Amino acid sequence: MAITASSRAPQDGGNEAGERSPFLRVTELLAPYQPAKPLITLSLGEPQHPVPAFVGPVLAEHIADFGRYPIAKGIEPFRRAVSGWLSRRFNLPRPVDPESEVLVLSGSREGLFLAAIAAARYVGERKGKPAILMPNPFYPAYGAGARAAGCEPIYLPATVANGFLPDLDMLDEATLARTVAMYIASPANPQGSVASRDYFIRLKTLADRFGFLIFSDECYSEIYTQEAPGSMLECAGNDFANVVAFQSLSKRSNLPGMRVGFAAGDKRFLSAFHELRNVAAPQVPVPVQYVAAAAYSDETHVEENRRLYRIKFDLADQILGNRYGYRRPAGGFCVWLDVAGRGGDEAATVTLYRDAGVRVIPGSYLARQQPDGSNPGAGFIRLALVAGSETTAEALHRLVQTLG
Repeated sequence: MAITASSRAPQDGGNEAGERSPFLRVTELLAPYQPAKPLITLSLGEPQHPVPAFVGPVLAEHIADFGRYPIAKGIEPFRRAVSGWLSRRFNLPRPVDPESEVLVLSGSREGLFLAAIAAARYVGERKGKPAILMPNPFYPAYGAGARAAGCEPIYLPATVANGFLPDLDMLDEATLARTVAMYIASPANPQGSVASRDYFIRLKTLADRFGFLIFSDECYSEIYTQEAPGSMLECAGNDFANVVAFQSLSKRSNLPGMRVGFAAGDKRFLSAFHELRNVAAPQVPVPVQYVAAAAYSDETHVEENRRLYRIKFDLADQILGNRYGYRRPAGGFCVWLDVAGRGGDEAATVTLYRDAGVRVIPGSYLARQQPDGSNPGAGFIRLALVAGSETTAEALHRLVQTLG
């Protein structure tokens, strides 16, 4: 069945469960229970590896710059560092212009949210109610951004049947003609799937034909244990038209509390986005941008980061085996486990917390109901392997012993 103009999820009110933070919902789910063992939290994707050693010295060197208002587009050293890193890391058609094709962000979440508002203004009138497409399950900022922009969010199921990526062949022309933007995450959160070059090219072709933007969320691109994921920018053409990639140092450099990232790509859209951010967005402190410039100029700490994640995925391979449909993900640090046969995702989450002291998140909380009543996240739980290797191993052993 094609995803058509009427083939969409029901429009929930602002107080419906789907509008609320999945982390708040899991807190409420578990509130009546006490863990039988010391708690291990795998529900929140907050990296716990060491902060890079250069962070403190760079901050100290630029401490006086906390006395300046930051400019919205980002300082030149940051933008040059981003451009250089993108060229070294990806096979781009040409280098990104640090002057017109890079914007600093206060973390990728802020950028992904506000980009939807900027896109609705930039793209202009559509053939029907403007829509924003997104994978389902999805990062909550996508849905929040679509609604803030006054656009209809259309949820594209990302299931095992289509490699945990939206099926582009299921999109009909009427829906595409009213599309303002499409969010795509590669590596995906929560499943860890990675889009191929062919997938990116097909998506770019659709965006150019129908005149919508592609917002490529690539914040997990540096967390992988085998082949390095590509970027949508590699397939965006010489002018990067209709393509914007979003990145963050939260995962790559273990700096989730620093709140710094960037958007890069289509300079015409980024100019409009800059106008919005200049009056409405939180700006990034100048010393933090210098730290980010140093981070994008160093790969040693990133390689060490990947080594630590590789150890934990080796443990997952050994402990989980082929249980719960486990497959080592192509990217990211999350594990997506099928617990439909263990009572479902909410029941398994409660059991693991109450009986094993392991906190996970139900997959249905990360997704929305489809028109047929199904929820692509139902029956799954997400684990974020962010703790140390010994703690991770203990949690995985408890999970297997508890769920069987």
